[in-house]
Amino acid sequence: MSALPSTIRTLSQPDPNKTEVILTTVPLPTITPDSNEHLIRVHATSPCSGELRWPSFALSYYGKDPKIVPGYDLSGTVVQAPANSPFPAGSEIWGRTAVSHSGNAREYTVAYTEEFALRPKLLNPVEAASVPLSAMTAFQALFDQGGLAGLDAGEEGRKANASKRILVIAASGGVGIWLLQLAREAGVGGIVGVCGTSNVDLVKELGATEVVDYRKQSLNEWIAEDGSRKVDLVIDCKGGESLAQAWNCVKDGGKILSIVEPTEPRKPAGCTAKDVANYFFIMEPRGSDLLHVGRLFEEGKVRMLIDSVFSLEDYQKAFDRVDSGRSTGKVIIKL
Repeated sequence: MSALPSTIRTLSQPDPNKTEVILTTVPLPTITPDSNEHLIRVHATSPCSGELRWPSFALSYYGKDPKIVPGYDLSGTVVQAPANSPFPAGSEIWGRTAVSHSGNAREYTVAYTEEFALRPKLLNPVEAASVPLSAMTAFQALFDQGGLAGLDAGEEGRKANASKRILVIAASGGVGIWLLQLAREAGVGGIVGVCGTSNVDLVKELGATEVVDYRKQSLNEWIAEDGSRKVDLVIDCKGGESLAQAWNCVKDGGKILSIVEPTEPRKPAGCTAKDVANYFFIMEPRGSDLLHVGRLFEEGKVRMLIDSVFSLEDYQKAFDRVDSGRSTGKVIIKL
């Protein structure tokens, strides 16, 4: 292995309360002795919509000034590892790191054992960075928070899932495409995807059994046509008015999850849904979830969706593309 550099290029967010990002040079990060930290050569990362507002949350939540490097998705190669690590030097990995420490839009990064997994060999090491955050979020929303039987639950689990209906808002987005595919592979019987006209065919291809084209019909209009369309589980990836109207689409005793904002304040006046469990959900970085996702890749059952790939120098174009709301699939920053 070649000698490690003394300095690296990195993106940095100087002020946690501002969304400005700069490209700069800093000393090579180091791992803490006798810890579960790994030094990783980064192949790529993938910015997420709104993530430049996360550091202000981290500052208040963790009670310390974070060393702010954006880009929490990760694809890379381990170059230094603890002696007992399941990921020794040379391991090709993918994962998602926590917002409580520096992200991965830098040439070398530090990640913890529980945050990543071995990357499936058939996956392109750059494009693989599009998967972890979105797939982990979808996995935990469906199976941990949503109460569906998991991918390894066997025929009984698939039978239970076959009787369920779910509604995915922003079904063609980064998390939405994984909600569709994982729900399909888990045997969910009714998968309703909400998207725009240009993405209807894609959403059907990825697993939706029914599509609501929001450019032609609102959720309120859709459910008013047929009350039997109500679902057991709503997973909202959009927020706002879409989340408000989703309250009218859930069965009594059902669930509404949002990965965007708190759900209760969006409940509309006059909503008649009873006993609906509802909450704002933030995923946990958990590399073990990627073992299931990686297996599905190896079996040819799922695919990633890449919108565009930018160099580190073109980072501003990458963030602009993400924040435009017009990307289909994930935006990648290649290192």
